[in-house]
Amino acid sequence: MRLGGVLLGGFLAVSVSAGTSGAEELPPLEDNPRVQHEFLSAAVGDAIRKNCPTISSRMLRVFFRVSELRNYALSLGYTREDFNRLRNNPEAKARLENMRDSYLAEHGVTEGDTDSYCRLGYEEINKNSLTGWILRAK
Repeated sequence: MRLGGVLLGGFLAVSVSAGTSGAEELPPLEDNPRVQHEFLSAAVGDAIRKNCPTISSRMLRVFFRVSELRNYALSLGYTREDFNRLRNNPEAKARLENMRDSYLAEHGVTEGDTDSYCRLGYEEINKNSLTGWILRAK
């Protein structure tokens, strides 16, 4: 699952438990509500742009958001190594895919139905959600 080659890799890279580098162990970053919301938004946006031919990604916004999320993780005490560790974590990717699929189904998207992906994409763009903010109509 990649959006322009970086979106999910960049967002997923943040979803990682920190080591014991500090005095106390930090909780898994993927359990942080902000991080979880941003991962889900990225995954939904990726699915929409892959399945709707009239919607694409706004890559500069994606890069900006990944940088913001990395800085947020660092401000919580996670390290750059923590931030990068998840790029190859299949369990976290599977968890995110399940969350994405549930969100899509709850919003009336049917696999293989281009119109349902496009409908949701335009709804997200019109309400200027995070998912909509990283997408654009072609």
